[in-house]
Amino acid sequence: MPLRKLRPVGPAFAGTAPLRFAFTARMAAAPEAVYRALADEVEAWPRWFGAVTLARPLETEGLGGREVRLRGGLRFRETITAADEPKRYAYRVDLTNAPGVRALSEEWALLPVGAGTVVAWTVAMDAAPLTGPLLRLVRPGVAGEFRRAVRALDRRLAAG
Repeated sequence: MPLRKLRPVGPAFAGTAPLRFAFTARMAAAPEAVYRALADEVEAWPRWFGAVTLARPLETEGLGGREVRLRGGLRFRETITAADEPKRYAYRVDLTNAPGVRALSEEWALLPVGAGTVVAWTVAMDAAPLTGPLLRLVRPGVAGEFRRAVRALDRRLAAG
């Protein structure tokens, strides 16, 4: 399926999108280490986020970006919209082959708690009328992927 262009959105979309998935988890790793894994070690994402089969940095119109592929064949070209080390990392999807999606962004907020981090991941979407209800059905699966990914990343960071 060819990639198609989505509506460009900014970081505020995470709070205003018609459809939002928000998940939180606690990690033993410090926010600085988590941020580096998210923002600087892009090509390592498939080692800890099971749904990701490829992640690599790209330059998009002079801005930082990424190419990401997921299990099942979904593909994304993204532009980084916020890189506030070590607090927040956000990006929007510019091109995708995901059907029915009109706009999509993700935000990772990292909150220090003791020596560790509370990770808050928000997936914000605008979708065609028939796609929204289908996306809501996959929310439990996305939640499970997030929990597994955070645990795997925490183990990876602890191992050094």
